[in-house]
Amino acid sequence: MKEKETYGYVRVSSMEQNEDRQMIALEVAAVKQNHIFVDKQSGKDFSRPQYEKLVSILKKGDLLYVLSIDRLGRNYEEIQNQWRILTKEIGIDICVIDMPLLDTRRGKDLMGTFIADLVLQILSFVAQNERENIHERQKQGIAAAKKRGVKFGRPEADVPDDFENVIRNWKRKKISFDQALEICDISKSTFYRRLNKMRSEKSRKNRKSENKN
Repeated sequence: MKEKETYGYVRVSSMEQNEDRQMIALEVAAVKQNHIFVDKQSGKDFSRPQYEKLVSILKKGDLLYVLSIDRLGRNYEEIQNQWRILTKEIGIDICVIDMPLLDTRRGKDLMGTFIADLVLQILSFVAQNERENIHERQKQGIAAAKKRGVKFGRPEADVPDDFENVIRNWKRKKISFDQALEICDISKSTFYRRLNKMRSEKSRKNRKSENKN
């Protein structure tokens, strides 16, 4: 019979976030470095290849450490589902480091299982609710900043002062499109974006001029 193994799982919600706190907690729990699986997701993408790899090798009796319950999923339903798969279908034990009550090695009797399931439901709900509150506060903060004139996103690429002349020569086929890009030193998408912006500004000026007349 294969020996029971101990694993750890780490997830951070963006490529910029640091996983050190989770890694340190797993090291303190004596999880081997090669038994720690780390996922870094980007944006709205919740693809977790390392988690899927981990689940594929877990077997009954193994132990999985996570720092907090929300590492298992992005919402209440997903956390509940993953907990069920891991503890009921696969049959492993889970220890949530920052919540000692969520350690399935303790209280294997009916009362212990009931308490763990109850705590799980409460914590997963709280985790989802907190994420939703954070997202709402972020939206409100961004909206307030935009009202103050704060601009978000990448700064707009500069174009040469004679951009209009470059456009004119390109339209008259005096230069190729590639040559126009090379002269302006910008990408194709930026070229068209600035071209559309220039046209919009001209159109707006023309309308203002017509209204004055």
